[in-house]
Amino acid sequence: MIEPNELLNAYANGIFPMADSRDDEDAKWYTSSRRGIIPIDNFHVSSNVRRIVRNKHYHIKFDYNFRQVMEACADRDSTWISHEIIESYCRLHGLGYAHSVSVYNNKWELVGGQYGVSLGAAFFGESLFGWAKEASKVALYWTHQALQQGGFELWDTQFWTEHLAQFGCIEISAEEYERRLKSAFKKEAKFDKIKIQ
Repeated sequence: MIEPNELLNAYANGIFPMADSRDDEDAKWYTSSRRGIIPIDNFHVSSNVRRIVRNKHYHIKFDYNFRQVMEACADRDSTWISHEIIESYCRLHGLGYAHSVSVYNNKWELVGGQYGVSLGAAFFGESLFGWAKEASKVALYWTHQALQQGGFELWDTQFWTEHLAQFGCIEISAEEYERRLKSAFKKEAKFDKIKIQ
């Protein structure tokens, strides 16, 4: 298991762990010269996702069944989320630094979600999944709501991808990322300040 202080210190320096496979016993540490972030004031989703949210098609929970959300994110042919990483982040969750958004259908079956780590006013999105229509995008929508209402100012996605670009993700230099990270650490934010209308 990666100790909580080691994990938090890594995030404070722009570093994050990834394993080569689910059964990899030792995760490796990574950083990037180009960083993906979603500006919180420029997040957007499709009108279809907003309609699903408005119609309350899914039930939403925050920091509920954290381990199950992580296990679901790792449930794919190729994953960087190892058993060691799951245990390490579940411990972080118990300490109040790791958070999840989970999406349930009308039978209260888990169909989507996201998890990440918070430090100061920075949130580091780790992984998400969706097993039902737009469920992963609904999870992102409510993650954004939590970050916006909780006073966060940095939403780190680690990498820029075409998929994340549709939500407003941009790519910035390591130097710019470090500047924003230091600024976010000077402030406090709360992931649990969220109102579902």
